[in-house]
Amino acid sequence: MHRILVVDDDESLLHLLSLRLKSAGLEVDTAASGSEALARLPLFQPHVIITDLRMEGMDGMALFDAVHQQYPTLPVIILTAHGSIQEAVVATRRGVFTFLTKPFDSKELLAQVEKALEAAGEMDIGEGVGEPDQELRRDIITRSPLMEDLLRQARLVARSDASVFIQGESGTGKELLARAIHRISPRAAERFVAVNCTSIPSELLESELFGHKKGSFTGAVRDHLGLFKAADKGTLFLDEIGDMPLTFQAKLLRALQERVVRPVGGTDDEPVDVRLISATHQNLEQAMRERRFREDLYYRLNVVTLELPPLAARREDIPLLAAHFIKQLSERYGPRVKGFSPEAMECLMRYHWPGNIRQLYNVVEQTVALSTTPLIPVTLAERALREPPGELPSLVEMRQRAEREYITQLLQLTGGNVTKAARLAQRNRTEFYKLLNRYHLDPALFKASK
Repeated sequence: MHRILVVDDDESLLHLLSLRLKSAGLEVDTAASGSEALARLPLFQPHVIITDLRMEGMDGMALFDAVHQQYPTLPVIILTAHGSIQEAVVATRRGVFTFLTKPFDSKELLAQVEKALEAAGEMDIGEGVGEPDQELRRDIITRSPLMEDLLRQARLVARSDASVFIQGESGTGKELLARAIHRISPRAAERFVAVNCTSIPSELLESELFGHKKGSFTGAVRDHLGLFKAADKGTLFLDEIGDMPLTFQAKLLRALQERVVRPVGGTDDEPVDVRLISATHQNLEQAMRERRFREDLYYRLNVVTLELPPLAARREDIPLLAAHFIKQLSERYGPRVKGFSPEAMECLMRYHWPGNIRQLYNVVEQTVALSTTPLIPVTLAERALREPPGELPSLVEMRQRAEREYITQLLQLTGGNVTKAARLAQRNRTEFYKLLNRYHLDPALFKASK
């Protein structure tokens, strides 16, 4: 069921909108203010937001700006009795999906909601509602708002043939995301071919990807098709592309630009039709500056970038993933282990997870294999992690960190001008100087660096 969040400070209108949307088979949650809507977002995770423009405190456009900083692909419909052509133009230019005036027409509102769902990839013409989403999420376990927004972006890009570049640390699930994109793409009926560029010796990379002719080199006893041709009409996933030798990058660029490959030892180009998804844990922009990665190839690969968050940024998924892995492992180790004790789960939640989901799986497997009780004790979890768990910062520490970073940005922006910085922060100079003293920030240092 598609989820709609309705925001309005008029209680009667909020009730009316909710009834109309529920009668159309939509799941609805309501908020009486912009701040309340922001608080509901991570838990409710709506597919579309409908908000009034004129509200006390945070108005509809301020809510839209706050939402799109975190969820840039989430459609927002603004509904107001105070609409004007000028406001509608400004709103749509800034990315608002549509702008409707009150009193609203129910059919038009529902039509716009359906269009918003289609635009966000939540409904596909000609397919059963929910099927693409089920295929996208088949192997992806999450309730993280960061991941939900990433999946929303993946759903949108899957419908096109654009090259996708997945950036993420090792162990975050880059291949899982690539396979999910393939499953809901128009190429889903064709092959998905995954290649780890670090697993193939550099001297064999061209032969493996483009193929070779019999006798082209020692050991080439027969023609070899190559992985580009094997993925023809389907999707080719190149993992750890940052490790690809510079000498081969020009050949890959030509293959992508001209959509042809030439097998090693061959004289003729052979056409290929593949959708390319690439991934790396490396910083390719740094690699380009160091001339280890071609800039023209980077922009050919990086048509759409998807950023996979590390596990430490989606801690709310740790209990879900751990339970999922225990269920998987029960087929091998038996069903005696039911879960982690509260103390053990707290230990997992505090840990910083440098190896991400892959490390979490290894930790779960080790503790399941060694546990003699239905609930895995904290001692086994600590032993599996092999180092003292990191502490989550307190709420006060997080607020202070955010405040310090914000003030530092203001000083950088204003070149150390305290008057301008205080004005941007909407504080008087006396209050702002107290903040500077609290965090030991010297405006003069920022003037020197300007």
